[in-house]
Amino acid sequence: MLKFYFNGSPNPTKVALFLEEAGLPFEPVKIDTRKGEQFAPDYLKINPNGKVPAIDDAGTIVFDSNAILLYLAEKTGKFLPANRAELLSWLMFVATGVGPYSGQAVHFKHFAPKDQNHDYAHNRYQYETDRHYRILDAHLAGRRYMVGHDYSIVDMALWGWARMVPFKLGDDAFARYPNVKRLIDEISARPAAARAIALKDKFTFKAEMDDEARANMFKHMTTKVA
Repeated sequence: MLKFYFNGSPNPTKVALFLEEAGLPFEPVKIDTRKGEQFAPDYLKINPNGKVPAIDDAGTIVFDSNAILLYLAEKTGKFLPANRAELLSWLMFVATGVGPYSGQAVHFKHFAPKDQNHDYAHNRYQYETDRHYRILDAHLAGRRYMVGHDYSIVDMALWGWARMVPFKLGDDAFARYPNVKRLIDEISARPAAARAIALKDKFTFKAEMDDEARANMFKHMTTKVA
């Protein structure tokens, strides 16, 4: 059975959505990143980057959420748009833009040390995250889904991060992206989405963002490179 290494953060949750939508049997394996389980030697054999998610599909290892979505879509033939050029363009837009900038926006808004001045970095990542969502919103104007006429892995990839827009950009941020919100609301109403979100609740994860958690999640805070 496919093993799915995960926690409840955006990237694993979008893979959980695919697994639930496709009805693929899988064994969830929790990786508690606040406890540093992503750096365990056995897990680093699965994902040398020490992040989640990853899958072990009968010996085939795939890591990075967007790579996993593409692998599973090609394996099953499900949720795979016919226009491959458009599929790859928007999937990579999410992978290289939406995800990284969203993650940095969250970090500098919520987790960067408050005793330091992060105004420049905070503004940069807020600006870039907003810019990416404006592009997405314009693309979704007059169309139901990201690629073609059918629900696909690109929509799933976007949903993982976009459902957290208020946490990244403020409580009223969705008002700036009505077309993105429409798509996210539609996906979130699907039974598979509810199951994907609830998967983490079957396990116990460390809740406290204490010194141990910060040391495991933000190693740059204790290691100076330059």
